[in-house]
Amino acid sequence: MATSPSQTLPAQAPKSLFQKLELDMRLLGMIGAFIVLCIGFDIITEGRFLTPRNVFNLSIQTVSVAIMACGMVFVIVTRHIDLSVGALLATCSAIMAMTQTQILPYTLDMGLNHPATWIITIVVGLIAGTLIGAFHGFLVGYLTIPAFIVTLGGFLIWRNVAWYLTGGQTIGPLDANFIKLGGTNGTLGESTSWALGIVLTAAALWALWSARQARARHGFSVKPMWAQAVLSGITAVAILGFVAVLNAYEIPQRRLERMFEARGEVMPEGLTGVGYGLPFSVLILIVVAIVLTVVARRTRLGRYIFATGGNPDAAELSGINTRLLTVKVFALMGFLCALSAVVASARLSNHSNDIGTLDELRVIAAAVIGGTALSGGIGTIYGAILGALIMQALQSGMAMVGVDAPFQNIVVGLVLVLAVFIDILYRKKLGA
Repeated sequence: MATSPSQTLPAQAPKSLFQKLELDMRLLGMIGAFIVLCIGFDIITEGRFLTPRNVFNLSIQTVSVAIMACGMVFVIVTRHIDLSVGALLATCSAIMAMTQTQILPYTLDMGLNHPATWIITIVVGLIAGTLIGAFHGFLVGYLTIPAFIVTLGGFLIWRNVAWYLTGGQTIGPLDANFIKLGGTNGTLGESTSWALGIVLTAAALWALWSARQARARHGFSVKPMWAQAVLSGITAVAILGFVAVLNAYEIPQRRLERMFEARGEVMPEGLTGVGYGLPFSVLILIVVAIVLTVVARRTRLGRYIFATGGNPDAAELSGINTRLLTVKVFALMGFLCALSAVVASARLSNHSNDIGTLDELRVIAAAVIGGTALSGGIGTIYGAILGALIMQALQSGMAMVGVDAPFQNIVVGLVLVLAVFIDILYRKKLGA
């Protein structure tokens, strides 16, 4: 029988502009909040907050927490938590400090500034962090001890293990090549930074275009071409603008002279206005972000992580070894804690007993503010990095204004609770 007009399916309601553009309103809100925050502090500090020098310092101060926040995304997505990351960072830092100042000089006759010292030191630290993280994962995954308890115990244990390894002393100075990974002592320079910026811009534009083509091939809706062009333009401006700001931060003349003297060279007459460029630590964060984003979106491990977080029982019934997956996730978290220890101790040029203190809370807050759901199954790497950047900008801005440290922590706590509340409202609206 022929279908009458009244029996045909109702036409879909026309999409709004925001739906057509497929905008992530939560991400836009975070970016908007960050921009307002920066502009507000810049006005209050009479233009000192957004100077190239402060942007440079803000970027290197964010790296350590941001690296660990990337790993915390996977931990929280699988419905676990890790309260030991700051303490584990301290232990890895202590191990690496003792390796380069005490162990290598007396066992392999390799003192500070030997060409291989920094490499061996980092490898030892990364192995130690990965093994400790895997041990946490074993206790959680195979012995079924709650992650909260395991990592709370780790928080108490590893902080004091670090103290015993160093005898409670500050260990320094560290290897000169090792220190380059911390910030101002190691940068790419202007020319290399521009070259890398162009490469990253091209890669980002290619990724956006490839994603558009993939959606079109599979029959999904795509953004209008003008919107795609605007998004591509904003991405290019953001990357190259960041590089331009870092290059605008000039090396002080006396420091420039010492750099040439250390290389046994004579500084050219009249050489001025040399910019720092992209710090090695920020480059490490970029690499971590790219690798973990690929893992999350393109690999079996990433699919298993998000499937397990979405529904652990269904994931296990579908054949995913959730116990081994837990070990892998915590091992990755341990690896990233060790990598953060490299950056943090290199930036300080020594190992101190209070390194990584309260980083547990900062890392979890960065992941949650960045959109990672504590209920599991939802989270992004770029969101966690943006969350870490917002927190660091908030703390740095308040410090520049002269806000007391206790009140800074109060404000950060309020922002964390507000961010979770907004996230709850946002997800309820999406589910409606």
